[in-house]
Order: sequence, then C-alpha cells, then structure tokens
Amino acid sequence: MQPPIATVDPGEPHRFVGSDVAPDPRLYNSDLAPTEPERRTWTTYNYIALWFSMSMEVTTYMLAGSLIDKGMNWKQAIFTILLGNLIVLVPLLLNAHAGAKYGIPFPVFVRASFGPLGAAYIPALLRAIVACGWFGIQSWIGGTAIAQMINILAPSTVNMPWVVAVCFLAFWALNMFVVWRGVESIRFLQSYSAPFVIIMSSILLIFMLHKAHGIGPMLAAPSKFTSQHDFLAVFIPSLTAMVGYWATLSLNIPDFTRYAKNQGSQIAGQAFGLPVAMVLYSFLGIAVTSASTVVFGKPIWSPVELLGRFHQPLIAFLGLIALLVATLNVNIGANVVGPSNDFSNLAPKWISFRMGGLITGLVGLAICPWRLVASSHNYQGWLVDYSGLLGPVAGIMVTDYFLLRHRRLDTYSLYRRGGIYEYRHGFNLAAVFALVVGIAVALVGKFNARFEDLFKMAWFVGFFVSGGLYFIIMKMGHRVPRVQEVEG
Repeated sequence: MQPPIATVDPGEPHRFVGSDVAPDPRLYNSDLAPTEPERRTWTTYNYIALWFSMSMEVTTYMLAGSLIDKGMNWKQAIFTILLGNLIVLVPLLLNAHAGAKYGIPFPVFVRASFGPLGAAYIPALLRAIVACGWFGIQSWIGGTAIAQMINILAPSTVNMPWVVAVCFLAFWALNMFVVWRGVESIRFLQSYSAPFVIIMSSILLIFMLHKAHGIGPMLAAPSKFTSQHDFLAVFIPSLTAMVGYWATLSLNIPDFTRYAKNQGSQIAGQAFGLPVAMVLYSFLGIAVTSASTVVFGKPIWSPVELLGRFHQPLIAFLGLIALLVATLNVNIGANVVGPSNDFSNLAPKWISFRMGGLITGLVGLAICPWRLVASSHNYQGWLVDYSGLLGPVAGIMVTDYFLLRHRRLDTYSLYRRGGIYEYRHGFNLAAVFALVVGIAVALVGKFNARFEDLFKMAWFVGFFVSGGLYFIIMKMGHRVPRVQEVEG
C-alpha cells in the first residue's frame, strides 16, 4: 500500500496545512506549540552568549580541573576538551535543525521517531531526569559557594551546619524565581551576564597567576603518565565525559533553536560559541588547578574549596558574584528549560512550562547532588554513566530526521493521535527496541569487567549501535511515511 503523504508549510510551520481540525489537547498547549515568526528573535549573538554563559560556570571549571587531578598536563587537558566539544557539536547541530525549521521543542520533535506516547514516557522523561540531576548539582554548588563566602566573611559561621542548608535552599528559590519569569528573562540574563562573567573570571585568573609567580610555574604541572597505554586509559573515558557533559543539551537544543531568526543564526552562533567558550573557560580551570599545585602543594579541582583557602574579603566577594551568576545561567538554560518542556509534554493540559520548572526543582532536591561531586572520580563517573543513556537517543533522533525523513516533518501530525506518527498505540517499537539494545551494549561494561572498554566509550557505543539498528529496522519494515512540503 502507498505510504500516506502529509504536508507542511516550512515558511509558516505554526500553521497546520490542509486541516481544519484542532490539535489533540493531550499533545498540545501554548508552550509546546510551534513558535510564531514574531517570537523568532534570537540572533547569532544570542547563541554565542548562550554558550558562553552556559560554559562559564563551576562544573566546566571542575570538569577541566578533574583532568589535571587525574594526571594530565595542561596541553593534554586542552586537547581532550576541544576534541570532545567538537564531537558533541555534530549531533547538537543536527538536532538543532528541526527546532529552527519548524519552531518545535524537543518533546515534540522526538515524537517523529518514538511516537507521541513513546516520546513522552521514554526519551523525553529520561533526558528530563538527567537534567534534574544536573539541576541538583548546580543548586548544591551555588548554595555551598554562598556558604563558603559567608564563612570567609564571618568565620564564626564555620561550625554552623544550617548555614549550608539555608544557602542551598535560597539559591534553589532564586532559580525558581527566574523560571517563573519565563524564557525571555533567561535570554536577558544570558546576554548581559556573559561579559560580566568573563571580567570576573579574568580577575581570578590574574590573582592566581600572581600567587604562582608567573605563567611558567602556573602551567608547570607535568603529565603523570609514563606510557601511551596509561594515557589512553584516562583519555578515553575523559573524552566520553566531555561529550557526556553536553549530551543532554544535544537532545533538547530545539528548545532554544525554535527561537532562531533563521538556520544561519543558530548554526554560526553555536559552531563558534560552544568550542570557543568551553576551551577558554576550561583553560581557566586547568591553569588555576595547576597553580594550586604550586601554591598549596596539591591540585584543588573545586573552585569552591579553592576560594575557601583565601581569607580575603575582596577575593571572596568577587568569587561569590562570578560563581553565582555563572551557575544561575547554566542551571536555568541547560537544566530547567528542557525538563520543563518534557514534564509539560506528559500532560500538556495540566502541566505548563512554569509547573514543569517547579517539578524539575523538586526532583533536583530529591536527588543527593553532594554525592555526585564528592570527588573528581564520582563526577566523571556520573557523566559517563548517563552518556550511555542519552547517546542512544541522539543516535535514533539523528538517524530518523536526516537519514530516513530527509529533514521533512508533518508539523500537524506531531500534535495528534492516529496520524502518521502513531505507530503502534503511540509507541514506535523499533525506536524502543533500538534504544534498549544501545543502552545495554553501552553500559554492560559497568557491570562486567570483560566489556569495560565499551563502557569507557558509552556515548559513542550507544549512539552508533542504536542509530544503526534503528535505521535497519525502519528500512526493513517500510515504516517511514512520505512527507511533501508545501512551497511557501
């Protein structure tokens, strides 16, 4: 039988062409609807600012510092960071395309490959839970940073454990306030805070440069690896951790590109912003961690702990401002926007973007974030673990949109049941099966030492196994309907 032909107007994707029937309210609300042309105002600068603001924060610093803590020198660490971010930029830009073209967020986009119910209950919720974990980590870091600064400014509070709890909850509440103000307040915050964070970070770098007595000693920490084998044993999982660091945003990047003025704006902004911002700010973490070895006799990979070593109110105040602005930026941009849309997608009629943000905050409180950042080993382990869950989702999404559908979607059918994306009762079993297999292969090494090498490359293994398997199953079953675009 001839596959059904659906139509979509790429010039005005908010219009449901060829249908006078309203979208299914179970799959549609104002937050999930395609973005109207008048709201597509994000320029190349906005996307550069987005990546600079999200990169210039504590977890990036800690990620870079963890490489020094694990034995790399500064050149090896920079190479690992640059390569990892160039790799993750590829699926990120590929998944960003649909957001800019059709104005749809991630939970809607992923319906094309998983089905309307499959998308809501599997990849979107999986990505949302990981983002909630990040929200908890960022909130904990922000709260402990405030507590550390208070301890420096008022030493009598050091032995008051309740100070950390109060600071943690206060920072959490600040995040919730920004979420309640909406996505435009996020863009305002990112646009004007990025230059400020650069200035503050430069001041801290200059201070540590002075303490270490020059750039030479600051970067003098040597590599601890005596052979190529020893280096690769650390390099491979560290590279996976670099990719895993942005694995969540590589899925839900349509949540941001749906506001792009055009494809060129988001492509240029992200292709420049992500690698440049990550390398620049990572260098700060690498240089300062190396300097801490000279100044304090051991590498201190946590900036919160490092700031606690300086009993100077001015440095404490500057560090407090830089940490809070940077952490607030990335927490809202990377860890709230996505899961808010994902939770809204579960029940659009009852859960709005704001309510989804509150749910994200509550789940972030329920996860014990202090355990995930207790050491550099725990931190990188967290990144590799969840990369094995999200890599397969990315592989399926990229394969579906580019290799099977050739960048053509029927916008209206993404918001209805019984259409061309219904599959089997709302679930695409081909995607579900490919996802399960990809996750199993990626994570088997975590539980069986014989397959440890697969686990060290969890994101890569999951991406290619799930993507390849999905392509084969869909092609064999002739499951992809033809979509004909209406010329605008």
